[in-house]
Amino acid sequence: MNLEMVMQELEALGKERTKKIYQSNGAQEPLFGVATGQMKTIFKKTKINQPLAEQLYATGNYDAMYFAGIIADPNAMTEADYDRWMDGAYFYMLSDYVVAVTLAEADIAQEVADKWIASGDELKMSAGWSCYCWLLGSRPDDEFSESKLANLLETVKNTIHDAPERTKYAMNNFIYTVGVSYMRLHDKAMEVALEVGPVEVNRDKKKSSFLIASEQIQKAVDKQRLGFKRKHVRC
Repeated sequence: MNLEMVMQELEALGKERTKKIYQSNGAQEPLFGVATGQMKTIFKKTKINQPLAEQLYATGNYDAMYFAGIIADPNAMTEADYDRWMDGAYFYMLSDYVVAVTLAEADIAQEVADKWIASGDELKMSAGWSCYCWLLGSRPDDEFSESKLANLLETVKNTIHDAPERTKYAMNNFIYTVGVSYMRLHDKAMEVALEVGPVEVNRDKKKSSFLIASEQIQKAVDKQRLGFKRKHVRC
């Protein structure tokens, strides 16, 4: 399949209701409004295809950019490629659910995520923290440095309340994910969650919301989900 064929199939799958939901979360034109689950039918025809993924991402169409993440070859992409994709990710559904997810399947995931976390840029920081969440929720604990993750928890504890709004979500999710998916630091993650307390997030034109990682971790404990790992990061 070529670019034109994929764009035609995506357009045919678009729904106005889905489009409005995406737009309410920050998506901008152009977009069709394709439910992500429906993209699997196109994936069966394209398989992993990095050149096509690059063409799709460059369109600026939200649905095409999302599908690009599904068919990308994570280890064929360099740090510069990920930075370029990040530059095109204009809102969190792209930064955290396309770029960070694709990066999480790459060998260079941690080093790129570390750089983004230190960048000071809201969406890069959000993508960096989110990447760690995808990594921790899918890879064996042995692939991580316990001391490094402990230091990252300290960073979250000391900076989350002053972080940019979208970054707060990803940092809060990092506390939760360490507490649930990385058993060696479960207790520390719960300590940090309790010290951090409720995290207020201001949202455009909506009431601010409060994130409480300790309650989320406790729910996972109650449901006996500690140690949870997913088989695949991408759908």
